[in-house]
Amino acid sequence: MTQPTIIHFDQIGNVSFQADRRCKRLSIRIKPLQGVSVLFPPGYSIKNAMAFVSEKKPWILKSMEKMAEHEGNFTIFNENTTFKTRSFSLKIEKAQREDVRLKLNRGILNVWYPYHIDVTSEPVQEAIRFGIEEALRMEAKRVLPARVHHFAAKHQFSYNHLFIKNLKSRWGSCSGVNNINLNLHLMRLPDHLIDYVILHELCHTIEKNHGSGFWNLMDQVTAGQAKILAAEMKQFSTKVY
Repeated sequence: MTQPTIIHFDQIGNVSFQADRRCKRLSIRIKPLQGVSVLFPPGYSIKNAMAFVSEKKPWILKSMEKMAEHEGNFTIFNENTTFKTRSFSLKIEKAQREDVRLKLNRGILNVWYPYHIDVTSEPVQEAIRFGIEEALRMEAKRVLPARVHHFAAKHQFSYNHLFIKNLKSRWGSCSGVNNINLNLHLMRLPDHLIDYVILHELCHTIEKNHGSGFWNLMDQVTAGQAKILAAEMKQFSTKVY
């Protein structure tokens, strides 16, 4: 990938233009805190790419407005960020190196990034999020299987296989053959809400929809707290902001 060319557009601001051999066609990307970028195949005319941006200006401005709303809740990780789970905390530091390094050791997820790169840059932020997700995955694999087994035995549920995944928008799911998927980001929730999600999916091994039978069963296994717990879950997001 070549170095980007930065061109300023009225109302839009700076736009990054970059040739990428992996691209089959011109594309516009708008990412949180990264602004607008245009990728195109090598040899593509940057003049034509600029004309395309001008043509798509109304769509770009509308997308930027939506992104700005999202960015208000978007965390930029840096040396002052506090991020802790049950088993690890995050520590970010500059270092004399050429790349980003991650290491989980004795309850600390260490992230070292080069002095010549800003911590807010996309490669550093992506590396930090990757490290968090992998540390959460390890924690989830230690904690969740035992909790699922415990509640299945306690309430006489039967399930097939358990999978730990990085689900984008759901805390869990149960397939038609009673395979249970649990989101590794459950490890960021309080214990009682982790248990709620597990019970929710175990109840789906019997009640496949969210009808009255499902909620009656959920009330049986949560001491009548199903709807209260469901409402509390809405305070949390599966994404790391």
